[in-house]
Amino acid sequence: MIKAVIFDIDNTLMDFMRMKRAAVDAAVDAMIDAGLALPKQEMIDKIFKVYWAEGIEDQNIFDKVLMNEFGQINYKVLAAGILGYKRAKEGHMTLYPHVRLTLTDLLRRGVRMGVVSDAPRLSVWMRIVGLGLHHYFEHVVTFDDTGEKKPSPAPFKKILELMDIEPAAAIMVGDWAERDIKGAKDFGMRTAWAKYGNEFDTKVSGADYELDDIHDIVGIIRGINEKNN
Repeated sequence: MIKAVIFDIDNTLMDFMRMKRAAVDAAVDAMIDAGLALPKQEMIDKIFKVYWAEGIEDQNIFDKVLMNEFGQINYKVLAAGILGYKRAKEGHMTLYPHVRLTLTDLLRRGVRMGVVSDAPRLSVWMRIVGLGLHHYFEHVVTFDDTGEKKPSPAPFKKILELMDIEPAAAIMVGDWAERDIKGAKDFGMRTAWAKYGNEFDTKVSGADYELDDIHDIVGIIRGINEKNN
């Protein structure tokens, strides 16, 4: 019997990489307009190289790239980049299709919901509230709550303890096979891979279920629960 669904946020509920790419693109345009002497695509590539090496949530990304390239920070260029990034980020923070429908259907069916994210606490809450999802989730566990990232068992243990749910009664929905799926499975949870958010060219997820659309999870839970009634 599935009593709870635990969701990842980025590339599971919201199209995070679409937002990130658009925000970086706008930031680089703004930096060039402020005097950055690098070709646009070269700067974008350098930014993402640091992101992939040090983490996509890096809050000082532009400082680092400017320092690496020029040995100093031009604060006019930095300020332009930060403002360009923030403006574009707000305009491109969007849900995948059928997310709100899915969460509403689960709520109506009495399925409880929580979130586990590797992102910092404030960033996660800014996304949840900004997307209007804050009334759906009973508990939200972020990196700041355990100091560990998936696939560590700590985040999964924390969210299930807060919700007072056994692992076998919960299903984890996430896009990252090596973190979301492996971590939850190792902890004894069922798993559903958000195939539509695949950013890693994953061929085999190892999940119990694969979702082409997030609303597929409603039918999966209905089937499991009807079978166990």
